[in-house]
Amino acid sequence: MTGSGPGAPAPRPRRGYSLARAGGIMAAGTLVSRVTGFLRQLALVSVLGLGVVNDSYTVANTLPNIVYELLLGGVLTSIMVPLLVRAQTDDPDGGEAYTRRLLTVAGAALVLATLVAMATAPLLTRLYLGDGDGPANPDLATAFAWLLLPQIFFYGLGALLGALLNTRGVFGPFAWAPVLNNVVVIAVLAVYAAMPGPLSLDPVRMGEPKLLVLGLGTTLGIAVQALVLIPAVRRTGFRYRPLWGWDRRLGDAGGLALWVVAYVLIGQVGYIVTTRVAADAAPGSVAIYANAWLLLQVPYGVLGVSLLTALMPRMSRAAAEGRTTDVVADLALGIRLSAVVLLPVSVLLTLFGTELGVALFSLGAGAADGGSARLGATLAASAFGLLPFAVVMLQLRVFYALTDSRTPTLLQLLIVGVKVPLLLAAPLVLPPDRVVLGLAAANASAFVVGAVAGQVVLHRRLGRLGTGTVLRAVLRLAVAAAFAGALALGVVLLLRPAVPDLGPIARAWIELGVAAAVGGPAVVGAMLALRVPEITTLGQRVLPRRFRRAGSAS
Repeated sequence: MTGSGPGAPAPRPRRGYSLARAGGIMAAGTLVSRVTGFLRQLALVSVLGLGVVNDSYTVANTLPNIVYELLLGGVLTSIMVPLLVRAQTDDPDGGEAYTRRLLTVAGAALVLATLVAMATAPLLTRLYLGDGDGPANPDLATAFAWLLLPQIFFYGLGALLGALLNTRGVFGPFAWAPVLNNVVVIAVLAVYAAMPGPLSLDPVRMGEPKLLVLGLGTTLGIAVQALVLIPAVRRTGFRYRPLWGWDRRLGDAGGLALWVVAYVLIGQVGYIVTTRVAADAAPGSVAIYANAWLLLQVPYGVLGVSLLTALMPRMSRAAAEGRTTDVVADLALGIRLSAVVLLPVSVLLTLFGTELGVALFSLGAGAADGGSARLGATLAASAFGLLPFAVVMLQLRVFYALTDSRTPTLLQLLIVGVKVPLLLAAPLVLPPDRVVLGLAAANASAFVVGAVAGQVVLHRRLGRLGTGTVLRAVLRLAVAAAFAGALALGVVLLLRPAVPDLGPIARAWIELGVAAAVGGPAVVGAMLALRVPEITTLGQRVLPRRFRRAGSAS
């Protein structure tokens, strides 16, 4: 019996969807999501500053993501889509029963994970912050954690519903849902700022109104983000009712899941080292590193996440049907399109990262102790890793589409193995207020190594990947981006003496405006002069016909 009525066949996914249309929907939703998320981070820094309170909140708010990814999240995002696609293809009921069993088991695991995490909140915060000898405040982080860890369940619910929608060719709701979360959190921060008095640090009081508003309000945002997907799922014709019992393919999922859990565990080693080193450095280093990373994710998220979400079902179906050539074509196209956007952004951030940090994060409490300038410098130090990070994410999705979760784990081991020694070396060679720059550069360097290694492994697995063609395209794009960046920097330096002294924030905005006005047209012109075909591709309706031709709809 299906969820759509007695004996009714489950609705089949829309298998002939246009990748251009799906990518456009995802890009638009992700753009609005990233913009509102960025505004949320600006509000957070403005209200909390870049000191101990923000460090404690950042660690506590990261814990739900860590626990969720460790116990279930990596499984959902990495292997659930391929498994659902195969079930929809192979099962007479379109994978309806398998989907209900998978949702039931995953939902039970989410409830258990949430309860265990809340019970062990003090241990989790001390794992990431140490014993509190540094400037961070483990007690405040623990208080926040008790209020924020229920997000684990809602993160998981959202991922489950999003995977179900994506396998049925519905991308819009999952792309736009985070916008509601961001709006809720911005409203919560406004209420927090309007409340009188500072947040108590000594002692930390669990029942303090400001603490409750910030903690519970943040969790409310994630809950809204997940629950808003339920009507969209119902519109696809799927009706969920718990279905217990075992399907042998759940055992297959368990085998894949063990490698994904290992992947997340290895990644957490890198994150724990990063957080502990940052917590022992200058105050605010944890928040600065986290905000720089989130800001770096904005350009990647607008294009990279859209590509991954739209490509994953396509690559999974192509892999299931043995169409290796189509999988390789989607990988190559994804790298080239990512480079068109991310290389110019990387150059801009490298040259003008400090100005960007001052312009954006010098409001309210964020202006204290030069935190905004440090944040911008951290962003500049890590910008070179933006494209390699996007490439690694694409490569991992290829392996998961092939239902291979072992190789991504081994690549993660290599990436973290490169990163950890560099992280530990940062405080030995840099002063405390510059340690965070070293942490960001170490993270970026590790992704460079990971991107090269991933391409080598995929070549051995799939044969010719067209790497030479991709590298030539990337080289032309790099030359165009470097030319535009150098021109923009030259104009800014030439005009700098003529700019009146209006204060650091105004000067930063003026220089960014000049850089954008000069660099934007220059990079497009340079790409056209170098005959970069991908610039034409991106110019056709957000994501274009070439996208459809190079990766034909399944």
